[in-house]
Amino acid sequence: MKQLLVYSDSLSWGIIPLTRNRLSFEQRWPGVLEIGLRKLGENVRVIEDCLNGRRTIYDDPIKEGRNGLIGLQQRIEINSPLEMVILMLGTNDFQTNHNHNSSHAALGLKKLIESIRSAPVEPGMPIPRILVIAPPPIDVPKGEMSHKFKNADKKSVGLSSAYEDVANKEGCYFFDAGNVTRSSLVDGVHLDSDQHKVLGSSLVNFIENLI
Repeated sequence: MKQLLVYSDSLSWGIIPLTRNRLSFEQRWPGVLEIGLRKLGENVRVIEDCLNGRRTIYDDPIKEGRNGLIGLQQRIEINSPLEMVILMLGTNDFQTNHNHNSSHAALGLKKLIESIRSAPVEPGMPIPRILVIAPPPIDVPKGEMSHKFKNADKKSVGLSSAYEDVANKEGCYFFDAGNVTRSSLVDGVHLDSDQHKVLGSSLVNFIENLI
């Protein structure tokens, strides 16, 4: 069995915009991906490690444990052997309490890639390949997100191209979610349920060709 680890935030956790509820596994894009790959005959398991509020390498001044670098190597050890790690982070780097732009998130992405590749996995186990997914561009935040992500749509401009540049330099695969989906029409930040299906379905053939 090939194991794929999705290391992400609330966009992949499946939060229903403007609620604290969660979509079911088969509705979330990692679930759509696993189901689709299995239908193609791939013996895969998609492992979700998706934490609401997770940044790339930055601390949340309010909630502990949101720095994506902390504990990442242990996640790799715990779930090895891994065929691939799928990184989809960065959105929370642009919360109101961070004065960040796309270059800060790209720096964080590079650190995460380096950490994955230096994880102390058991002898003979592979260093997993890495797929970088640029999240869809943040729209104008709405509802409670308008305070939490004030001006995030402006601060995050250029994120996809910055991520693609890092992925190319680091020898990672790259997928731009913004080419197939959009941020929520409800809150401007997360993914609506129909967009989880679109993203997961789009990744099925892309990843099937890689594994």
